[in-house]
Amino acid sequence: MDSTCAALSATNLVQLSNKVGRNRATLFWGESKIAPQIRTTTTLLSVQSSKPATAHAVLTSDVNQESTAFQEEHNFETLEADPKGVASIILGGGAGTRLFPLTGRRAKPAVPIGGCYRLIDIPMSNCINSGIKKIFILTQFNSFSLNRHLSRLYSFGNGLSFGDGFVEVLAATQTPGETGKKWFQGTADAVRQFIWVFEDAKNKNIENILILSGDHLYRMDYMDFVQKHIDTNADITVSCVPMDDSRASDYGLMKIDKTGRIVQFAEKPKGSDLKEMKVDTTVLGLSAEEAKKHPYIASMGVYVFRTETLLKLLRWSCSSCNDFGSEIIPSAVKDHNVQAYLFNDYWEDIGTIKSFFDANLALTEQAC
Repeated sequence: MDSTCAALSATNLVQLSNKVGRNRATLFWGESKIAPQIRTTTTLLSVQSSKPATAHAVLTSDVNQESTAFQEEHNFETLEADPKGVASIILGGGAGTRLFPLTGRRAKPAVPIGGCYRLIDIPMSNCINSGIKKIFILTQFNSFSLNRHLSRLYSFGNGLSFGDGFVEVLAATQTPGETGKKWFQGTADAVRQFIWVFEDAKNKNIENILILSGDHLYRMDYMDFVQKHIDTNADITVSCVPMDDSRASDYGLMKIDKTGRIVQFAEKPKGSDLKEMKVDTTVLGLSAEEAKKHPYIASMGVYVFRTETLLKLLRWSCSSCNDFGSEIIPSAVKDHNVQAYLFNDYWEDIGTIKSFFDANLALTEQAC
């Protein structure tokens, strides 16, 4: 009998495209063969069973076919990036109050999804399938369930070979001294408190660092993302999606120029500040009709930093900043090359009970 539930492996949760390139006409980067529709948060993720103990992610969409601006494959230049020079930091999330009672005794990334997975398995699978095998996971709130899941599933003793890679859990700690007595004050502060780890000798060859959320549902080839970052000579690259009016105020919003460089960034703006962030999203390749429905460009909370830039910002330029979205990125836009990367696929922030419920229903309704 076919099964749609499986132990996670490096090949069974996410299927990825290995084609990436730059459109010579628009200067934007993305998949060289984009699906015929722009993916939105209403797109359904389905699970297709192909053989026992193997599950595949399958996407469907309900958006107009005219919403891509750079489909022709011959217009793209392809470049390479080495995953050995990339490390990822997965953020264990905050207190998860909007997901209570699911987070009453567990961290958000440890919340079950799709029957047999945890939310942390999404970025972990994306990393493994992208060839990125240097993975740090920062934990703080209700971390027991998350730590147990990670130790059981991603243990080297279970036959999962990482070669020269590793999975390291960096738990919030307190150390002697006034500054060491504080818990994580935000996403950026969590990384700052372990900055010495990223300067360790074994990590000297890490040229770029991915900052990932542990509570999002999506599939992405992170090396496509890193390639764009490298070839635009960016200091920071932010992955983004078109967003409608109803949920725009829940996300960091940006304005970009014609080269894809971010010129303004506002975290969860409200009122007149929200209206100020409206843009013509036809620049992303949306049709006029879809651009009217999605007049904002929203950050996914997925970033890639040049390592030296991240260390400089956390140590010196933004030493008092505690959050990436509300402080680090808006500040960096002024003095650094911060690029936007358009993500044309399914993505959902599992931050509320409703989004959690809808995501699970999408999986069950589309299962074969």
